[in-house]
Amino acid sequence: MALYTKAAEILEKVERKEGAVKTLVYESKFQNIKQLYALVCETQKYSSILQDIIISTKLLKETKLKMNLAKVLLYDFLIGQGLKCGGSWKAVMMKHRSRLQAALARMKVKKKVSRNRDLLPPGIRQASEDQLPRYVRVNTLKTTTEDVIDYFKREGFSYQGQATRLDDLRSLSRKTFLCDLHLPELLVFPPKMDFHAHFLYQAGHMVLQDKASCLPAYLLNPPPGAHVLDACAAPGNKTSQLAAIMGNKGKLVAFDLDAKRLSTMSTLLLRAGVTCQQLANQDFLKVDPESPEYRGVEYILLDPSCSGSGMVCLRDSSPAPPQEEEARLQALAAFQLRCLNHALRFPRLQRLVYSTCSVHKQENEEVVSAGLQQNEDFRLIPVLPSWPERGLEPLTQCLRASTTHTLTHGFFVALLERRPPGSEGAAVTQLPTTASSPEISVSDDNREAETVSLDQDAAEGNKGKKKKKRKGKTRQC
Repeated sequence: MALYTKAAEILEKVERKEGAVKTLVYESKFQNIKQLYALVCETQKYSSILQDIIISTKLLKETKLKMNLAKVLLYDFLIGQGLKCGGSWKAVMMKHRSRLQAALARMKVKKKVSRNRDLLPPGIRQASEDQLPRYVRVNTLKTTTEDVIDYFKREGFSYQGQATRLDDLRSLSRKTFLCDLHLPELLVFPPKMDFHAHFLYQAGHMVLQDKASCLPAYLLNPPPGAHVLDACAAPGNKTSQLAAIMGNKGKLVAFDLDAKRLSTMSTLLLRAGVTCQQLANQDFLKVDPESPEYRGVEYILLDPSCSGSGMVCLRDSSPAPPQEEEARLQALAAFQLRCLNHALRFPRLQRLVYSTCSVHKQENEEVVSAGLQQNEDFRLIPVLPSWPERGLEPLTQCLRASTTHTLTHGFFVALLERRPPGSEGAAVTQLPTTASSPEISVSDDNREAETVSLDQDAAEGNKGKKKKKRKGKTRQC
């Protein structure tokens, strides 16, 4: 019963915009995080269908259940693998079983489908059918790729070598795996392969991380001994990857304003064997780039709050009205540009990676274009020429990722580098903004502008609210 109570509680919080699903699930400290996360995501995916059944059968009136609790119970009862509880709730659902099953059957007949998943809206249906591979990043602070491969082979897995094309990742099944074609320390397994209880994961020898999420640290590639900032670090997978690239040598400062998220991150980094980190429970935008503590920073990974539109399980089946969504994206983009401009002020900065898990150009190419316009000392660097999906014209030096073209979550990555001394700064081509939205323009000195919290999960972001200038009030990031 605790599973359903907690799942309903998280759905309530999501509706009140108190956080993103993944953040709320991991902060819940529920014993079986994976089970809870799956239930919340699947219930959210089928939310409109479940609500129609609940309303048509008058289930709330008959049972006195609240809507979100009824949804999670009904999902497992009708669509999932059956209720995982006994007692009064199961008795209630069994009492109304015939009416509930009949309502689902009528819905299928009306829409002329035979499978539950075919009831989903097209966008959500496509997302549910995107069988993304299970990516495993080898933590080289504790082991080697070769040793992990040998370990899995001894467990009965069949190693297929290094992939040479994307279709190799699609052909994986059962206990087969291979090495990724772009990232040498990334192993690829069939979809839905579960390693949460595996010894190598629990001991920190491997990290369960989507391939697209591995790109920012991989492309930043700070050398051992470097001074590096991870400006929006929680939950810490990218931070641990940076530490591995650096060989635990140098200074790695990871910022997050949420003390609870920072505490969770500390545990993750400890398990991964990271020792070069310095965790800062601090507002990155309030850090003085000229201070003795940070003036030596050479590399920055900037992955600010975004719409989360590229995350498969967070795609909304009932998107906001166009005007409301546009206002939300513009608020996020203005905030992201402010973060980018601030990061580029560090005097010894050599390289910066800007990334989001968004598919919207307002948060991606338009932010980078505006940042380059306002910081002529920096230029875009072309990366991974073999990558199949590029940034929108004219910023093809950037990378995009998607479920269809790269078999990953949706992502965007840009690598910025300081121009060599004496080099001529060519004019930056600015990406045109959408006709319905103004160009992004935020001054670094405008510190009184109200904005969105940098430490929020990627799916959050001032939904439906226009950015307001209000003296003396700044939402910390």
